[in-house]
Amino acid sequence: MTQGNTLDNIRIVLVNTSHPGNIGAVARAMKNMCLSQLYLVAPRKFPHDEATWRAASAGDILDNAVVCETLDEAIADCQLVVGTSARERTVPWPLLDPRHCMQEAYKESVGGHRVALMFGREDRGLTNEELQRCNLHVHIPANPEYSSLNIAMAVQVMAYELRMLQVSGDLDANAMAEWDQPVADAEALERYLVHLEETLYDINFLRPEAPKKLMLRLRRLYQRTRLDEMEVNILRGILTSTQSWVRKVRESESGGGDEGR
Repeated sequence: MTQGNTLDNIRIVLVNTSHPGNIGAVARAMKNMCLSQLYLVAPRKFPHDEATWRAASAGDILDNAVVCETLDEAIADCQLVVGTSARERTVPWPLLDPRHCMQEAYKESVGGHRVALMFGREDRGLTNEELQRCNLHVHIPANPEYSSLNIAMAVQVMAYELRMLQVSGDLDANAMAEWDQPVADAEALERYLVHLEETLYDINFLRPEAPKKLMLRLRRLYQRTRLDEMEVNILRGILTSTQSWVRKVRESESGGGDEGR
């Protein structure tokens, strides 16, 4: 893979950005560091003259930006999703600093995997639900007495780390680069998690009155595991078979003994 396209598999995803000037500033930061893939999830104002003005000579990044209505659309085909987070979680997620996190992202990109780096709203970042869609969280260890970073600054920090890796060209290969099956993308994993939740309700393992963190912990488990496409298909096949047996048992019970045999 040539140096010019090493970063093409990495996309910057901005979620519900309020100020168009920030979108332009992000585009400029990206072009400075050889990133080109910008995805915008429900931006408040785009396209906009202020975005164009702030982008300066990075107008091509804005012209080619992909605008999505939902986060699902923006990350559906990605095999690694990283979310920026500044908050402590009651259920912790794998959390890295920018240098180590971008090493993981870069290795995945070189291995041909599509990577999404998600950045949240200017006033409150990413929601808990959005962060739960991520494999990894990244935290910029800023001054604890003044830790507020402009979104373009945050993107610049990540983009710089990626550019340094691209320039050095010295990094161990991704552990799954030679895997026998493609890594499952975000859309496939989300379908599996929805299917899993439905099945757990069917077998009465998950109950409405039970603590809601059970699915959160299962989600964290599968986000961390990095399932491949065949593994997801196998697991979904197990769930489908389980649901089939549950239906047969219920039909037998409702039909009254011998009639259901």
